Parts: sequence; structure tokens; C-alpha cells
Amino acid sequence: MKAYVFPGQGAQFSGMGQDLYENSSQAKDLFHQANDIMGFDITKIMFEGTDEELKQTKVTQPAIFLHSTILASCLGEAFKPNMVAGHSLGEFSSLVANKCISFEDGLKLVAQRAMAMQKACEIEPSTMAAILGLEDEVVERICAEIDGVVVPANYNCPGQLVISGSIQAVETACAKLAEAGAKRALVLQVGGAFHSPLMEPAREELAAAIEKTVFNNPICPVYQNVTASAISNPDEIKKNLVSQLTAPVRWTQTMQQMLSDGATEVIEVGPGKVLQGLFKKADREIYTQSAELIF
Repeated sequence: MKAYVFPGQGAQFSGMGQDLYENSSQAKDLFHQANDIMGFDITKIMFEGTDEELKQTKVTQPAIFLHSTILASCLGEAFKPNMVAGHSLGEFSSLVANKCISFEDGLKLVAQRAMAMQKACEIEPSTMAAILGLEDEVVERICAEIDGVVVPANYNCPGQLVISGSIQAVETACAKLAEAGAKRALVLQVGGAFHSPLMEPAREELAAAIEKTVFNNPICPVYQNVTASAISNPDEIKKNLVSQLTAPVRWTQTMQQMLSDGATEVIEVGPGKVLQGLFKKADREIYTQSAELIF
């Protein structure tokens, strides 16, 4: 069974999507459509922008979304998923590829999500930290014991978990997790505390936009970040998509469930190979490849 997976923020690079633009008239049309929807030439930034330009909130999330969804559309008949999933932002890409929401609606939601998250980050100084080499349960317990906001945010793979919260609480957690035996407890250079209660203002803003958006029955189940389970009901998909901003990304559990449900081939659709690497940590024998090799 084929599992198509879609990467999240951090996978961007200068030149992303340019091969698609130059080799597919369909891709070219979608990129031009995206420029019109965004109100600026995001294509030019994707192809020629500096790392700093690509890190801009209003650029990063839509850029990764565009690379992933346009690549999926260019696969045409070769895109035959039995299941899909996306890491955080990538969940929106998976829903467009999966025919649950339209390309235009997906891009508008992603653009609004990016700006809402940025505004939430500006309300209270906050951050995230990568914790390596500890059991999830240990990280969860220590976070729960600390005063202030600090929670597990990204369960990336066994032994790799990202925490999120206020700066002081995250720094305190890092010190205690290092004492508990973490191989690394490293504060990340990010804009704020994604997938934590501090994203509540963004969740409320996105909820209103999602409620107005038409969601169709997907062509196959989507394994959502919030539940790590296969979902096909559009109303349930919408509810989980709203919850995603303040809830943890259960990617470890998502991979384990997809493998348990019969995934034998994992195809990453979008920039980079991060998700392929995480699947290999979950199951060394699983076959993985990039969708760009198919295109």
C-alpha cells in the first residue's frame, strides 16, 4: 500500500519548484494562479530568494504548500495513494492532493494560517526546543511538572520530540530534561511556540476561515496530526484541522499507525527528505522515495 506524505515548515530551499515550472505547463499555470491569489510574486521568491526571504512567515508556509501540491498535481495518473498524511503545515497539502479541498481554498487557508501564527507569536515571547534520546513519557512528565506553559509539540520519531511554550518554561524544561538523561535539549531558532496553548488566538482565527471553506470527501483516508488515525469524514477533518494549531503533531504515532494499517511504500511529496528519514527510524525496512523522482 502506498502512503503519500507531505512535509512541513523547515523544508524550504531556494530554487524549490523551479523544475516543475520549467517542465510542466500545468505547474506553470498553478504558480501564476498562486501569485494572483497571494498578491505578490511568491514564485520569484521560491526560485530566486535568499534563505532569509524564504524564512518570512508569509512566504515559508505557502511556498512549501505550493511545491507539494503542484508536484502532486503533476504526477497525474501516477498519484495513486491508499493513504496520505502531512506534518503540521503538510496536512493542508495532503488535503488538496487528496481532493478534500481545492487548490485555491488550500492556499488561502495556508496564507491565513501563516499570518495568524505570526500574530500569535508576537503576543507573547515563546519558543520551541528539540529533545533527543528520551522516552516520550519522560518528556511529558517533566513538562507537566513545570510552572508556566511548556508542552510536547512534535512527536517526530521514537527518541525525538520537540517541546513548545514560553521562553522561561522551555529553558527550565531543557535543563531538567538534560538532567534526566536527554542526549540533547536544544532551544530552536523559531518564531514562537507552535502547537501549544499559546497559539489559541491563531486557532480561533483559522477556525472561522475553515468553517467557511468547502470540504469534500477525500479520495482516500488522511491520517491527521491530532488523532494519528485514518479520517475520511469531512466534518471530522475540519475539526481536527482547527485543533491542530494548539495540539501536538503526533507524527511518531501517525507513522506507526500507517505501518500497522499496511503501508509498504512511503512517497514524500514536496521539498526535502525529512519525512523519509523519520519513517526509516520508525521502520528500517520500509521503502521510501521522493515524488520528484516519479515526475
